Amino acid sequence: MPHAAYVFLRTGLSLCIVALLMLHASGYRTFPLLTQLEQFAYDARLRLTLPGEVDRRIVIVDIDESSLLREGQWPWPRQRVAQMVDTLFSHYQVRLLGFDMVFADSPHQPALRELDKLAQGALRDNVGFQQQYAQLRPQFADDALLAASLRDRAVVSGYYFSLPEQQGSELAVGKLPTAAAPVSALRKAPNPFAQATGYSANLAELQDSAISGGFFNSTLVDSDGLFRRLPLLMTYEDQLYEHFSLAVVRRLLGNPPLEILSASGYSKGDAVSDQRVEAIRVGAFDIPVDAQGAALIPYRGAQGSFPYVSASKILAREADPALLSGAIVLIGSTAAGLMDLRATPVQNIYPGVEINANLIAGILDQRIKYRPAYTTGLELALLAVIGLISTALGWLPPLRALLSTLALAAALLGLNLYAWQALHQVIPLAQSLTLLLLLYLLHSSYGYFVQTRRELRLSRLFGHYVPPKLVAEMSRRPGSYALGGESRDMTVLFSDLQDFTTLSETLQPHQLTQLMQFILTPLTCIIHDQRGTVDKYIGDAIMAFWGAPLTDTEHARHAVLAALKMKARLADLAPELLAHGWPVLRIRIGINSGMMNVGNMGSEFRMAYTVLGDAVNLASRLEGAAKHYGATIVISESTRAAVPEIACRELDRVRVKGRSQPVTLFEPLCPLTALTEAQRRELTDHDSALAHYRRQEWARAQAGFHRLEAEWPEQPVYTLYLKRIAALLAAPPDATWDGVFTFTDK
Repeated sequence: MPHAAYVFLRTGLSLCIVALLMLHASGYRTFPLLTQLEQFAYDARLRLTLPGEVDRRIVIVDIDESSLLREGQWPWPRQRVAQMVDTLFSHYQVRLLGFDMVFADSPHQPALRELDKLAQGALRDNVGFQQQYAQLRPQFADDALLAASLRDRAVVSGYYFSLPEQQGSELAVGKLPTAAAPVSALRKAPNPFAQATGYSANLAELQDSAISGGFFNSTLVDSDGLFRRLPLLMTYEDQLYEHFSLAVVRRLLGNPPLEILSASGYSKGDAVSDQRVEAIRVGAFDIPVDAQGAALIPYRGAQGSFPYVSASKILAREADPALLSGAIVLIGSTAAGLMDLRATPVQNIYPGVEINANLIAGILDQRIKYRPAYTTGLELALLAVIGLISTALGWLPPLRALLSTLALAAALLGLNLYAWQALHQVIPLAQSLTLLLLLYLLHSSYGYFVQTRRELRLSRLFGHYVPPKLVAEMSRRPGSYALGGESRDMTVLFSDLQDFTTLSETLQPHQLTQLMQFILTPLTCIIHDQRGTVDKYIGDAIMAFWGAPLTDTEHARHAVLAALKMKARLADLAPELLAHGWPVLRIRIGINSGMMNVGNMGSEFRMAYTVLGDAVNLASRLEGAAKHYGATIVISESTRAAVPEIACRELDRVRVKGRSQPVTLFEPLCPLTALTEAQRRELTDHDSALAHYRRQEWARAQAGFHRLEAEWPEQPVYTLYLKRIAALLAAPPDATWDGVFTFTDK
């Protein structure tokens, strides 16, 4: 076969393999084998990183086989359950009690109804029967005893929802607890939570006595029958109801309201793309969820990762008080006949109550793993990169290709395990390794038949003229980069976090990485939302521009609005920064508009789409000047002229370092429509005082700035001008003074 045919066949097969795996990763076409491999890879990582130790914060009171032998078959009389509740709270002093079961009906209801019917009917006048009825009636009404034992105690009840595909799913038995939130709490995000059509809940008398309640059934069993995740919420009649584990955590935290966190894609015209629920916030805890509103279960190990106590020992008061005092207690069952055993990645037969205990512990420890919203995009990018790298490796000699492939596989595994363990992120692994293996086999086969002969031929032809490394470079990169650019009227923005360098010296590298992502992600989203292009990140600084690559006639307005929103967003993040143990951060922003050179700038080895020019340098100087005036945002006069609808405070006329032409600086405050009457008076008084200052009417200027400083002490610019006036009074300027301040540093 001619060499060109081999190359065509190899390239075509490589593209087909990459395309098939990308189709699976994108969800357009799934292949069961790849799904099973990914599930296997998930389980392997889970078992590899199990904590293993027993978590004594949560104790499981087990209605086990020995309890059934001693106390009788389930369900037990409510009086006995009430006795167990009283014993747990009064004798053992537990912190919270959760029932991983439902009391949907009363075991004595039929007999009680007949007894009441006789007492009120045929035997109403029978004195002997009425005496016996008065003695027997309380014994049958033991639901009231259980309700009394639950009342005013930290008890979370359980129930289950029915789905449309289940027989009798429309039935509603018992009483639901109060909903966690209305469906409207989702705001604009589509509802990912399953829609229930019925439920089987506790008797109203019992549910009203419990402090809270949550459903314990799961609708999300994976294709292999294993429980890897649990739905945190479920929808019923336009209300969102919480899972049993979530209800327990909320009660432990004082029952804070649920907040549903969603993220939206970048704006496209007037529309917003791909909005989805990403997490459920409970107090200071964020619980990440997937596209179906489920959280991955953070298993600690096989059965026994939490202490078990037989229910019969609780009733007999034979349990260890030290184990139960102050503990979170879940009542469940491991008895086979009670049907609460599940298949999980860590054990084929696993109690459902311990699955809930794992989720509770994981939420409290904030170690819930999650698949980030960008998982699909990252996986597609990884497959593309692996395809390119594997194709390049296929041109190497066999031994080097094998070692390089093993090194790439080790790097993929290492980075994936780092994301798993350190970042709690579940990044797909099986597809990447499968692609790497398939392409290696393909390229190895090609190399065995063709590549060796081709490399020998290239060596014979060029080995006398260039080193062997350049022969390989010729094969990999036969082309070159084109450099160029154009001049456009644009706006550029520079931002920097105040005192961030000092702060970064006090943080560990992983803490600094988390903080940078926490801050830069929302700020970048704002820039993108305002049609901006992020040029680069320079440490904690952001450089962005408007007007390229797409022409934007309102580039200045979009840049200023972005700056105002960045300032507001950083202020909104203050509580979350403090909750993470980070200090409140402040930002400085400089913006300038003018003619700039834009395009691919760089060398043959690295290119970047960026802007250059004097207008860009001025924006950088304005960001530094903001510190001098105590301002968050400083814009130039050219930008100010382009945004007449934005209320601005004129700060100064200055000469920045490296530039002889003076420029007027402004601080944008808000849109004119949002300006308060007090702010209007302030700006008017400020303009008047500034005019007196520039006319060297020192007394009037000083009086004006004194009034402004007294009324607006939080504005450092007024104190700045008072100091300047004092200095000018002490050393009056000459006749050439033009009111322009010259900066001597950047």
